Order: sequence, then structure tokens, then C-alpha cells
Amino acid sequence: MARANLLVPALAALLVALALASLAVGYVPLPPADLAAGLFGGGPAAPIVQEIRLPRTLLALAVGGALGLAGAALQGLLRNPLAEPGIVGISASAGLGAVVALYFGLAALWPPALPLLGMAGAGMAALLVLLLASRAAGVLALVLAGVAVSSLAVALTALALNLAPNPYALSEMLFWLLGSVRDRSQDDLLGALPWMAAGAALLLAAGRGLDALTLGEETAASLGIRLGRLRAQIVAGTALAVGAAVSAAGAIGFVGLVVPHLLRPLCGHRPARLLLPSALGGAQLVLAADILVRLVPTRTELHLGVVTALVGAPFFLALLFSLGRR
Repeated sequence: MARANLLVPALAALLVALALASLAVGYVPLPPADLAAGLFGGGPAAPIVQEIRLPRTLLALAVGGALGLAGAALQGLLRNPLAEPGIVGISASAGLGAVVALYFGLAALWPPALPLLGMAGAGMAALLVLLLASRAAGVLALVLAGVAVSSLAVALTALALNLAPNPYALSEMLFWLLGSVRDRSQDDLLGALPWMAAGAALLLAAGRGLDALTLGEETAASLGIRLGRLRAQIVAGTALAVGAAVSAAGAIGFVGLVVPHLLRPLCGHRPARLLLPSALGGAQLVLAADILVRLVPTRTELHLGVVTALVGAPFFLALLFSLGRR
């Protein structure tokens, strides 16, 4: 119990340290004095800190928090440690919406089209799952619906890439799909942050229902938990949080799988206690990965989606083997 109570303050302190490191690390390292002056609008480093590094750091924090929180909530809802935001098709559908904006050149003509179509894709996927949840479908049906929606979104995305009108459009779509918070402005951050905050609020408010659901659906219902409403709340929260995150940063996978699994033993295996630590842990993972891509000496900066996949894919396989032995 004491360990669980200390977990959130410890994660928050580590997150602050990583955020400061993210602001200091870059092509031009900043000493602490210049960094502090730049944060408050003074000194020659102010444009670098406030216009380039601060939006990048805050976006990485917000995206990681949204992905980690959504993963913990979905794992609690589906009672499956392998669940992550992509399992209900929301991540893939958000990616499809953004690819459509890039494919037809809408993002170049009107920049807000990219996040709006990304969230529209996530919203359509969420509506399909919400429709199923409103008919009191079981968990297995929700998972199968998510797999079907995700597979269709991936197929349509591949079709758009295959029919790209020119090499520049293809490279732009591929660049975005790899996932990154590089070269993001304050407008990108402000356009996505309210949606992620709204989704996070819905997910955090579902903690009591997720705790009751661990006792079984019938017991949860007898305790006054409305299962259809709980499913709709989590799916809607995931649609807002993950849809906005994918629209702003592209595809960054495995955060919602790795972080909740690592933190679950420290939270007493209670879904409600896992939600906030997973948000903090997800923000830490994405921030640490973004710092890493700036430190690795490569000709071009690595993408966040590549780094998280290199970490998450082996972790996923190890988790599969572990569950198989059980």
C-alpha cells in the first residue's frame, strides 16, 4: 500500500526531470542558465526553447500520457493484458483519416484538415464500437469488432500509399506514419491538447467501474455499474485521446501495452490505481524515446514510432511466451 502511494509522486518527479532533459538536449545543447532564461523569455536561447523545444516536449508528454492511459483503461475493460488502443481500431482509423488528408492534399491547403480528419477517423471507429456496446455485446464481440475495423483501416491506408499520386506525397505519408514529434509548433500542440485532455478525463473517471469489473460482469452490474455506459465511456475517451495523439504525432505503438504491464504489479493489480501511473509512465516512455532519437548519431533523426516498435515488439513476444507458459 505504501509503495503504491509513493508511485505517483516518484513518477511525477522523474517526468519533470525528463522534461527538463528534453528541453536541454538537441542539436545545440543548452546549459542550465540559458535554458532557464529561455523558458522565461529572456536570453538568446528564448526562440529555440519556446518555439521549437517546448512544443516538442509538451506534445511528447501529452501523446505518451494519452497512449499509456488509454492502454491501461482498455486492458481493464477487456481484462486482457495484451490489449492496447489499436485493438479497437481507433489508432489505425485515426491514421487512415490523416493519410486521407495528406493523399488529397487537404493538409497543404488547410493545415487543420490533418488533425480533424484524424479525429474523424477515430470517431467513426469509436461509433462502431459504441453501437455494439449499446446492444450489450460481450467483451469478445468488442475485440472482434475492433480487429475488423483495424484491419480495414490498415488495408485502406496501404491502398492510399500504393496509389499515391507522386513520390513527394508518398514520402510525406510514410514520414507521418512513422511517428514523430519533431518540427511541431504551438498550433499543433494547442489543436490536439484539448481533445486529449477531454479523453483523459473520461478515462480517469472510469476507475471505479473498472475495479468492479474485475469481479465479473454480473457482480459489477449488481454493484450498480452500468456496463454499457462504462464501455461507451472508455471507448469514447480512447477515441478522443488516441485520435488526437495519432493526428498530432503519427503512429507511435506499444506504449499502451508496455507501460501498464510494467506498472501493474506496483499498483496492487487494481485497474483504478493503474490509470494515472500509466499516463505518467507513458509520458516518460515517449519523452525518453524522443531524447534518445536526438542523441543517436545518425544521418537523419530516427522516428519515435521506430524506436517504440523496437522496444515494444520484443516485449510483446516475451509477454506472449510468458502467458503461453501459464
